[in-house]
Amino acid sequence: MNRILIRCGALALAVVAGACELAVQNPNNPGTEQVKTTPADLENYLGTQYRRWHAAMYSSLSNVGGMAGVQSFEDFSSLSNNCMGQRVIIPRAANDNSIGNGCATEQARIYLIESEVARGVSDVLKKLDDPDYSFGSDAQDLRGVAFAEFLRGLSLGYLALIYDSAAVIKPTDPLRADGTSDPGELAGYKDVMAEALVALDNAEAATVAAGTTGPNGFPLPQTWINGPTSFTATEFVKLIKSYRARLRANNARTPAERAAVDWDKVIADAQGGITEDHFNTTSSITGPSNTWVNNWYSYTTWHQMTPFIIGMADNSGAYATWIATPIGTRGAGTPFFMTTADQRFPQGATRAAQQADFAITSCNTAGTVCKRYFRNRPGGNDNTTPPSWGWSNYDHTRFWPWRTAGDGGTAANGKFPFFTKAELDLLQAEGQYRKQNYAAAAALINITRTRVPTATQPGGQLPAIVAFDATTPVPGGTSCVPRVPSNASNAGGATVACGNMWEALKWEKRIETAYTHFMAWFLDSRGWGDLVVGTGLHWPPPFSELQARGRIGAQIYSTGGLTGLTGAAATSTYGW
Repeated sequence: MNRILIRCGALALAVVAGACELAVQNPNNPGTEQVKTTPADLENYLGTQYRRWHAAMYSSLSNVGGMAGVQSFEDFSSLSNNCMGQRVIIPRAANDNSIGNGCATEQARIYLIESEVARGVSDVLKKLDDPDYSFGSDAQDLRGVAFAEFLRGLSLGYLALIYDSAAVIKPTDPLRADGTSDPGELAGYKDVMAEALVALDNAEAATVAAGTTGPNGFPLPQTWINGPTSFTATEFVKLIKSYRARLRANNARTPAERAAVDWDKVIADAQGGITEDHFNTTSSITGPSNTWVNNWYSYTTWHQMTPFIIGMADNSGAYATWIATPIGTRGAGTPFFMTTADQRFPQGATRAAQQADFAITSCNTAGTVCKRYFRNRPGGNDNTTPPSWGWSNYDHTRFWPWRTAGDGGTAANGKFPFFTKAELDLLQAEGQYRKQNYAAAAALINITRTRVPTATQPGGQLPAIVAFDATTPVPGGTSCVPRVPSNASNAGGATVACGNMWEALKWEKRIETAYTHFMAWFLDSRGWGDLVVGTGLHWPPPFSELQARGRIGAQIYSTGGLTGLTGAAATSTYGW
């Protein structure tokens, strides 16, 4: 068995130098040697680590999710909760990493937990090279290798997505005299992602090998990824490929980096990925959970949809007027109202008509589907706290039934989609578009764009894209969706016009992935060049980590803002 695992593990000899975070042994931490002393302990520990990976992003408000939401216009709040108020302002503030800064807890959580997960599963991989730690059969051991490498890939992948640098953690990291791993040096986000993709490649190879090796391999134990899917080897490979497509496409910090992505590989993974939405069964008690979505649906001063992006659906002229106004007075006095042909938004020529068209009380119970993805909220719930450019009539409501009743009557408990098939289709569409396979891209965009709403699935019901090129405006005339701005600077003066196929792709990706996964709009907007100028493109490693590595003075740094710091977005493609 040792020989088989070494051969599979050889795939993990990476192109970058490895390291891990500085740490001290904590007997209360389930990632320590005390809980990995027998094969059964080791396998039980491994089975808990998907939930641990998940918890970094979804099970707490104390992370960068709120900041990313308001910075990308996926959400709006001017409250200081979890540093949303500090990051929502325009001109953009830096991602402050000074010693003792007020956002330190939020900015450190994912870094610390995902580094812990990567180290813990690397320990599992190292022990599985020892025959004394066999889980019981070759297939069962290979299943363990596959799951550990999958989690190493996800944890390193999200470190690369969110931070400008991190430790590249591998099972081959050298040990110091005291038995702990050498912390090594931090590596840039490109190198961290390169190792994440190597880990996912290893996970796929081990999964395939396990499927032909013998008994007691796949499917995964149901508790390892709690949900309705039985993860046979075939289904697990689909999940690996789906995450690999997401991570590979979204690591780019600029349009130039996004264009340079290996889109052939993204397309291949998207074509071999999930064939329906991937659900986790959430639990507010035992996890995994989705705290951010649960709280974003509070519908007070916490949440509403600013017009910057959703206004592109408007056919009344309200968005054109709004975006042409200087930002200091944009929306002053009146929350934004629009009409649209997109059937995922409430229909009607007046606010009262839109409220009558769809009320969230119609989808309060378990198992129901909301008629629209968005609602026009009751007027008494309007948020009119500054800045006024955040005001609108609209809330995102797609997951309201889960928030109120789950899938069995208990709020926030039940299956929730953490990876949608639409996201994968649109990742493939982006690859096809960039390869100038315009007909293939249009077919994928049209899946959700033209879908006629049913009782179980809303849809845009917009006219299909039939001009297969990069320049023709989308069909719809004066009711086209999206209508995109140009020169939308803080000073106003912007104009709007029907977007082309590229803008239709971006529109579908935003509307179909809103609130479905962590930092959905931020990751895409960063690579597309659509963030507001000065927005931090990523976060630095927490100051506590830099201190532990002996960094002092200017070596403890911040990112973003308009004061000459690194890692700041350029003026967006829309002009803001």
